[in-house]
Amino acid sequence: MKTRAGREAKLLVPLIIALSATSAAAQNREADGYTRYELLAPGSHKFRIIYEITAVTPGAIAYYNPIRKGSIATDEHVTDRATGKPLEFGVVDAATAKAGGVRGDADQDYIRVKLARPVSTDGGEGRVLIDKTYEDAKSYYSEGDTIVFDRSLGVKRNAVVLPKGYELVSLNTPAQVLQEADGRIKIAFWNDSAAPAPLIINARPAPGFGGNAPSSMVKQFDERAYQNREIIYYLNPPETHSFSLTHDYTESRPGSSTYVNVVRAGSTVSNPSARNLDTGAVLPVEWIKGDAVRQAEPDMKDVDANTVAVLFRYPPVKAGESVRLRIAETYTDTARYVLSGDELVWHRSFGRPANAVVLPAGWILTNSSVPATVSRTDDNRVRLDFINPRTDEIDTVITARRRAAG
Repeated sequence: MKTRAGREAKLLVPLIIALSATSAAAQNREADGYTRYELLAPGSHKFRIIYEITAVTPGAIAYYNPIRKGSIATDEHVTDRATGKPLEFGVVDAATAKAGGVRGDADQDYIRVKLARPVSTDGGEGRVLIDKTYEDAKSYYSEGDTIVFDRSLGVKRNAVVLPKGYELVSLNTPAQVLQEADGRIKIAFWNDSAAPAPLIINARPAPGFGGNAPSSMVKQFDERAYQNREIIYYLNPPETHSFSLTHDYTESRPGSSTYVNVVRAGSTVSNPSARNLDTGAVLPVEWIKGDAVRQAEPDMKDVDANTVAVLFRYPPVKAGESVRLRIAETYTDTARYVLSGDELVWHRSFGRPANAVVLPAGWILTNSSVPATVSRTDDNRVRLDFINPRTDEIDTVITARRRAAG
């Protein structure tokens, strides 16, 4: 591993140094991380990692994935999630990664991935899938007939799949327990804290369980941690009752070529637009109503003659490919976004796992009925991020007041 790392480093250093003065190598920012751990044969100390990550540094041409200390990485494969095609990669040392803009430990090795295309400078993304196998006796080991997976997980969305024929004994983090189509048990969860989740799973053999048919409910439960829709609401001045939003969505179903966004009752929509975040291509927009909505989305419920929707078209998704879309719109809702005296009141329910609300410029947060993390945007607006790991909606009320002049 060290020999290969040194060889790759020598090959890549000139290229990286040449690019280090540009924004392409300025940082190694990432988003949308999801990790699936598949525990391999007990006693092997090995587990397969399937890691989905998105590079978001404007202009970036490479992404660096750290190899955790104490783990031996083998069987690496890297794929562009947009096209399903392999990506060039190599193992490099910390000095090479630092030249590429990474801030990390001096003795850390990295998988350097050459992106399929530079990340566009207008909010584009470079979506990568890294498939590798780790051997780590400290993280995955046996105690008698019990296997233990003990590992801190910094990625927000995670799933751990037990070996076939094993039952879950204990789990220290609230999570969904779901059975795979092949009968294996999966533990999936959102880490909604600021620190890595100190996950500990204990499991043991269940005689006869591995040969049983999977649960009849397998297809009825969605893995919440894998859901990758994200929405950000940008509140305009409350006198307008309006807010702009961006809705990011990944489509991977072969043949899919349209996205239908139904307008909530009581709201009106203006300025709809959409683009492909992988390529930057702008998508055409259509307004549809009633029967046209049913035709576009036959399985959609509660559609009547007055239902209004916005339709976006994109090239059909091919098998093994996916497309990441960003839908942008401006909503007006006089019932749920109002000015009450001198106080802004915004009321909305969230059904997706990841939601964010950005207050108008110059407003101070006074109440949030649901727990959220709070930060500042680049233009000094207050941003609230809500993570809902559950499968139900969260009813949220936010209030704010104008900042005093001076």
